[in-house]
Amino acid sequence: MRWQGRRQSDNVEDQRGEDSGGFPGGIGRGGGFRLPGGSGIRTARGGGFSGIIILAAIFLFLKFCTNIDPMQILVDSGGGDGQLLPGQSQTAPGDTSVKSNDEMTQFVRTVLAETEDVWSGIFQAEGKTYPAPTMVLFSGQVRSACGFASAASGPFYCPGDKKLYIDLSFYDELDKKFGASGDFAQAYVLAHEVGHHVQNLIGVLPKFNQMRQNMSEADSNAMSVRVELQADCFAGIWGHFTQQKGILEQGDLEEALNAAQQIGDDTLQRKMQGYVVPESFNHGTSAQRATWFKRGFDSGKLESCDTFSGKI
Repeated sequence: MRWQGRRQSDNVEDQRGEDSGGFPGGIGRGGGFRLPGGSGIRTARGGGFSGIIILAAIFLFLKFCTNIDPMQILVDSGGGDGQLLPGQSQTAPGDTSVKSNDEMTQFVRTVLAETEDVWSGIFQAEGKTYPAPTMVLFSGQVRSACGFASAASGPFYCPGDKKLYIDLSFYDELDKKFGASGDFAQAYVLAHEVGHHVQNLIGVLPKFNQMRQNMSEADSNAMSVRVELQADCFAGIWGHFTQQKGILEQGDLEEALNAAQQIGDDTLQRKMQGYVVPESFNHGTSAQRATWFKRGFDSGKLESCDTFSGKI
C-alpha cells in the first residue's frame, strides 16, 4: 500500500501503558477478528425464531425503519476519477493525545482516515452525515462500554461507545501464527471493524442485538455469520475506493483475501482442534469471508452486500 504521506485520523485514543482498571468478565460486541479463545457475536438466550422469519424481519427493518437504507445507498463508480469527498475528522470528547508516533501507529491512523473519507462520501451521496468512530489503541487489556476485554480477544467494535479497539500486537500474531502478512491484510482488519460501525449506524447491529435475545444458540450463530460477512463486504467496498485512489499495489488484494481465508471459522477450528463444527460457526467459513470481501471490492456498492437474503 502507498499509505505514507497521506492524512492521518485524529479520532484516536492511545491507552497503551495505562491501567484499564478492568475486571474479568464477558463482553458483548459488534463482532471482530477474534483469536482462538476470543469471542464474536454469540450471546444467546433461550427460544428462537425460524431462520426465515429472522431474515425477513431484519430485511424489512432495514428497508422501512432506518434512516439510511443500505439497499439504496449506492455509489456510481463510473466516470470521473472515483475520488470521494474528504470526510470531517473530529476528535471525540475525552480523547487522549496520541503518545506514540511509531510507524504502525501512523499506519493505522492513516487507514482509519481513509475509511473516514470513503464512508463520508458514501453517506454524503445520500444526503447523510457519517459520524466517524474512534479507534482505541490498547495493550494487554481494556475496558469499553461493552465490558472488559484482553488482547487475546482480538480487535473488536463496541456499539455502546461507537469505538473500535485494537492491540497492535494482534498484527504480529496475524502474521506469524495465522500466515496472514502484508499491510493491506492489516488494513482489512480495521476496515472490517469500521464495517461494524457502519452496520451500527444503519440499524443492523441494534436489530440483531435485540433479536438474538430470543434466539437459540444455533440461530444466533447463523445470524452472526451473516452480520460478519456483511462487515467483510463493507471492508471490500472500502478497498474498492482505495484502489481507485491508486493507493493499492500489486499483490495487496491477494493479501486481504488470504487474511480472510486464514481467519475463517473452519480454518481456525481445524488448526485448533483438528475438526470443524459448522453449527458453532459465527464469523463464516474461509471461502465465505473471501467471497464477500471480493464482492464488495469488485462492486463498491452497498447493494452488493445484502447477506440477509438467500444463501451465503
